[in-house]
Amino acid sequence: MFNHEVGKLLPMTTETGATPHDQDVNWLDESQQRSWRAYLVGTTLLMDRLDRDLREQHRLSLPEYEILVRLSEVRGNRMRMAVLADSVSHSRSRVTHTVTRMEQAGLVTRDSCLSDGRGVEAVLTPYGRQVLENAAPTHVAGVRAMLVDLAADDDFAAVGRVFDAVADKLVESNPALDIR
Repeated sequence: MFNHEVGKLLPMTTETGATPHDQDVNWLDESQQRSWRAYLVGTTLLMDRLDRDLREQHRLSLPEYEILVRLSEVRGNRMRMAVLADSVSHSRSRVTHTVTRMEQAGLVTRDSCLSDGRGVEAVLTPYGRQVLENAAPTHVAGVRAMLVDLAADDDFAAVGRVFDAVADKLVESNPALDIR
């Protein structure tokens, strides 16, 4: 239940006043909830801003940029479509649509899988590499100005440690996401 007076998500209570599974829930205290919400708002705003900067300055969305980065970092600049979808944590359908747009823009091509000929791979084009190289300074400047430079070095290192721990705990379900 949402308590509009204090703006917090509260456990739903039963007729007796007890909450279902009270013993099973370790609710966030006020400080933890504030930090969690700051993370949610901050990451949403940061990703929206990084996307907007890329779109305005390079006519490239953040998901398209991510795909170009992934392709630029693998051997042969080519990756199976299913692996690419896993590496950017998007559905295969969404990546297929995005790659179709990118193909029409000349950023990537599709080719038969070199290893078995049955699958399809996305391949970075020379033009796609050029677009990536032009967009990378904009992206890095945004990350620096809106995240890295706002934190003290030890605070930013702490963020890295926290999300290394999060990634270590969750990456088993999708190892292709681990680009560390």
